[in-house]
Amino acid sequence: MDFKLVSEYKPTGDQPEAIAQLVDSIRRGSKHNTLLGVTGSGKTFTAANVIAQINKPTLVLSHNKTLAAQLYGEFKNFFPENAVEYFVSYYDYYQPEAYLPATDTFIEKDLSINDEIEKMRLQTCATLLSGRRDVIVVSSVSCLYGSGNPEDFHATAVSFKVGDIVSYKQFLYKLVEALYTRTERDLLPATFRVNGDTVDIMAAFGEFGSQCYRVMFYDNEIEAIWIVDPATGARIQTIDTLTIYPARLFVTTKERINAAVQQIYLDLGKQIEFFEREGRTMEAQRIKQRVEYDLEMIKELGYCPGIENYSRYLDGRAAGTRPFCLLDYFPKDYLLLIDESHVTLPQVHGMFGGDRARKENLVEYGFRLPAAKDNRPLRFEEFEQMMGTTVYISATPADYELMKSEGVVVEQLIRPTGLVDPPLEVRVTENQIDDLLEEIDKRVRVEDKVLITTITKRMAEELSKYFDRIGVRNRYIHSDIDTLERIQILEDLRAGMFDVLIGVNLLREGLDLPEVGLVAILDADKEGFLRNVRSITQIAGRAARHANGNVILYADHCTDSMRYAIVESNRRREKQVRYNLEHEMLPRQAQRSGTGQSTLLASQGEKIQEATPAFYLPAEDHYMQAADVQGTYVAGENLDTLIAKAKEDMERAAKSLDFLAAAKYRDRMYELQKLREENRNR
Repeated sequence: MDFKLVSEYKPTGDQPEAIAQLVDSIRRGSKHNTLLGVTGSGKTFTAANVIAQINKPTLVLSHNKTLAAQLYGEFKNFFPENAVEYFVSYYDYYQPEAYLPATDTFIEKDLSINDEIEKMRLQTCATLLSGRRDVIVVSSVSCLYGSGNPEDFHATAVSFKVGDIVSYKQFLYKLVEALYTRTERDLLPATFRVNGDTVDIMAAFGEFGSQCYRVMFYDNEIEAIWIVDPATGARIQTIDTLTIYPARLFVTTKERINAAVQQIYLDLGKQIEFFEREGRTMEAQRIKQRVEYDLEMIKELGYCPGIENYSRYLDGRAAGTRPFCLLDYFPKDYLLLIDESHVTLPQVHGMFGGDRARKENLVEYGFRLPAAKDNRPLRFEEFEQMMGTTVYISATPADYELMKSEGVVVEQLIRPTGLVDPPLEVRVTENQIDDLLEEIDKRVRVEDKVLITTITKRMAEELSKYFDRIGVRNRYIHSDIDTLERIQILEDLRAGMFDVLIGVNLLREGLDLPEVGLVAILDADKEGFLRNVRSITQIAGRAARHANGNVILYADHCTDSMRYAIVESNRRREKQVRYNLEHEMLPRQAQRSGTGQSTLLASQGEKIQEATPAFYLPAEDHYMQAADVQGTYVAGENLDTLIAKAKEDMERAAKSLDFLAAAKYRDRMYELQKLREENRNR
């Protein structure tokens, strides 16, 4: 099936030229291409047109889960009739096992898996192996970490059709090999239930959630296959064929398991001998106990916690060879789009080193066999070898992309809305919070939203707490917030449930927020990766979708990065203004590109509601004041009692170091004392 792009919009501005140049370059055999597109110029729509015209399986690589979720929603809207899949890390929380020799501390592996994302990962692999060509996978760099062997994943799948002659027992054995569990209770995903000649199977995943299938046998012949309601058993649909894919990515055949177990025993003996020869009996005993326990589980269940550390044996790979990953599931001629490449590629560069340092300690002190080091993310040179025809997409491409593209860059600077880049204004840091509050007040009055970027997560949290005290409706967002909760926070900002979003670098690339009228960059002169020219340009781009967007850089001196960002912004503004004048275009407010990340939220329901506050405090009309002073009181009130109460509250707040609240109670006490004096003088 071919890709079918569905959109009410047509390419405008310099989009048609950019699409034509990219498609022509790819068809002429160019392996590396760069699209330099400013924020809000419709890079995603351009990419969608390129995908539709090239018509190959496509991987869209993003550098974080939040942006990947937004891209997934947008491509889902552009290609409703094609397979659009989502593949990111399924950990809401992940603490890898580690050993700290300095303190003799072993940290057990601890994690929290998001079941919905795990199902989407499995669905991605199943779709790629199904033979479909109209597949778009939106992924984070998680796709470069070790995964199961695609051949084993496919071989372990249970495929059958009506009329097949299948041994009833053999059929059940195959389900168990696919890591499905037999149950006599209510069906859960990845379980099956046997009732006479009927087998009910609850799929581990599916396009519309886990579906329940009923397979009916007559002797050893499959007589019928139904999709049924898991609660009532009522038939929903009759089908002729069915493929049940494994419930986990790390699966293998019985033959591979037997061969792997024998090889693990051999390597275990060598490692024990090595430790004993070195006189390290504690390490020898430790590795013996841990590996033998894992082997017993693998022999009995075909699985054990941390089985990925034995992936080299289960895959049949030689020592030192790279693991399988999602890229192995793609055909050789796939199309690779690297979104925000200036950030994504450095992430790919850095993954291997951090993983190797941790694994070497585990191996050195007898917690893992040396083969555990081969369960790792790809090295950058391995990733390069597996890259398909590539398009680097960025508003600020780095030197690597420019070098690979040999200086040939497709520019996309004109926004379909006619909006020009927001002006960059530099202000001193003295009284910057008071100045920022005044700017927030202006924006809130016209129902615009504000983004504030800080240097650290702690600073974002403390600023959020301060805003809470003075009545500014706000939330903060950074890497400690769960994936789906981050998405919900952005949806709530768009819905008007709060006005100010505070964050670190998560507020940079790709966030489609046309409601944002002001971006404030605190500590803009702190030169570093968060405040280099690319970062400043990307942060400023968050205000580029608003007709009256503005960017304020709070700094005490102008760094080279600030200077270059301002010069480049002025160059782009000049070109955009000239285009608008030539084509008699008036800038208009950008609209949201669709349901976006809410596509992912639809399946979460109450989980998100529990994780995210249901409401935000309303902003007060005069939240700029340090205290909300009472001006009048009802006649007959006991002013002495109120003054004493205000003084008590002030002292309590001061003891708890909440000086803002203390100032508020102090001003209230003074106002009450003044009112009491006025009453006495009447």
